[in-house]
Amino acid sequence: MNINKIKHIISKSEGISIEFKKAGKQLPQNLFETVCAFLNRKGGEILLGIGDNKNIIGIDDNKIETFCKQIANLSNNPQKLFPSFLLEPQVV
Repeated sequence: MNINKIKHIISKSEGISIEFKKAGKQLPQNLFETVCAFLNRKGGEILLGIGDNKNIIGIDDNKIETFCKQIANLSNNPQKLFPSFLLEPQVV
């Protein structure tokens, strides 16, 4: 995903297949609820580091690698997501 696609997604606002989540120093607690909802429909895009008002907040640089590992590991955890679905976070 490139910066132009991200700008396009942000310009469309949140909806049935787009969700913005703040994630400065930790993953949002309801992240996998959103993942589950998207998987039960036709998929979607979750952008971390974006406020509900389309404000780009960003993510703590020291947390990016940790977040990617957590997302991959938790998506394979049946207590978080069942059936499991391998999520592939992308850093932009």
